[in-house]
Amino acid sequence: MAAEHEKSLPTLPSLAGAPWLGEAPTRGVLAALRAAGFEGRIVGGAVRNTLMGLAVSDLDIATPAVPDAVVAACAKAGLATVPTGLDHGTVTVITNGVPIEVTTLRRDVATDGRRATVAFTADWAEDARRRDFTMNALYCDADGRLYDFVGGYPDLVARRVRFIGDADERIAEDYLRILRFFRFHAAYASGAPDAAGLAACARGVGGMGRLSAERIRAEMVKLLVAPGVLAAIEAMEGIGLLTVVVGTAPRPGLLARVVGAEVAAGGAPDAMLRLAALAVASADDIPRIARRLRLSSEERKALIVIDEAAFAELGDVDAHAARTIVYRKGRDTSRRLALALAAVLPERTREAKLLREVAADWAVPRMPVSGADLVARGVTPGPAVGRLLTDLESWWLDRDFPSRDVMLEQLEARLALDEAE
Repeated sequence: MAAEHEKSLPTLPSLAGAPWLGEAPTRGVLAALRAAGFEGRIVGGAVRNTLMGLAVSDLDIATPAVPDAVVAACAKAGLATVPTGLDHGTVTVITNGVPIEVTTLRRDVATDGRRATVAFTADWAEDARRRDFTMNALYCDADGRLYDFVGGYPDLVARRVRFIGDADERIAEDYLRILRFFRFHAAYASGAPDAAGLAACARGVGGMGRLSAERIRAEMVKLLVAPGVLAAIEAMEGIGLLTVVVGTAPRPGLLARVVGAEVAAGGAPDAMLRLAALAVASADDIPRIARRLRLSSEERKALIVIDEAAFAELGDVDAHAARTIVYRKGRDTSRRLALALAAVLPERTREAKLLREVAADWAVPRMPVSGADLVARGVTPGPAVGRLLTDLESWWLDRDFPSRDVMLEQLEARLALDEAE
């Protein structure tokens, strides 16, 4: 079933022991294809990550079978299918509750810098040559045997992200590959970016305007949390790509300090905090960046923490102030504020640490009295209830969150005072 010119090099390792290769969902899909007379091979991220000793999150299977044949083969084997991308040959097979994408081998017929019109093929090497980077074009059959048509394995061992074939042609097929080049370099590579790839990205920067904001955002979010983000950002700035992407003058130095603060704190990387460090010089930048990258309302809110005004608003942060900040702003915003504070104003690192610890460990209380308590004591429903609750909450915060009994005493005292007046 393999094309005559395909090669399986004896020097390639075997993935026969890969956990995902022996799992029931994988075996079930491959067996269903095989029973119908077709071979299936796992391709892309699962193969790459396994060879690099990294976690595998999902599986993609390539096959010469056209989508209708895939659906028929799976139906005969009792496997459910979802037609998730028939125009591009993709069927999602659901087995044991696990989704696995099965895609027909393809070749590009036409491209416009954003998307491709494809034709199906039975040629594995032709399918490999239409992919982006060599390390993403490694195939693994049901026995764990590897197939490498484009020199991906040597690049993977060298941790080198290299375009397949002519880099300018690969980029012109889809300009998102410029961002993917830097994102994959940040995630998987070591050393300097591939020189030919970097030069082609520099020549292709003008094509970024053809891409949707949603696609750019998805790549940037992944890039910003990758292990090698700082080197990748430096290389992006060197070819003028950063300003094109974020629309503001980038601040890689501040990003480096935020990354350092995150590492020191031992927390997971935060894409929105890093984006704020890189691109937000003032609150005026936030709407522009949010529109440019189609950020959600929650993501947009997360960018505010890097603004200098946010730090001034904090005042001096002692234990009581830290609890008040966490109560008013929530855990996530408070944690971002703490990391940003440590990065922007190193002299306030101790305050930032305190705020971060409170955000992580403090059991945030609820306001112990409610509108129902006020109405039950004779306050007329309406604006008066809201005003009194606001005053009581401020009193509660100023006194460091006293108990419900104390709050009810304060409420009774206020109501008695109002009656006396």
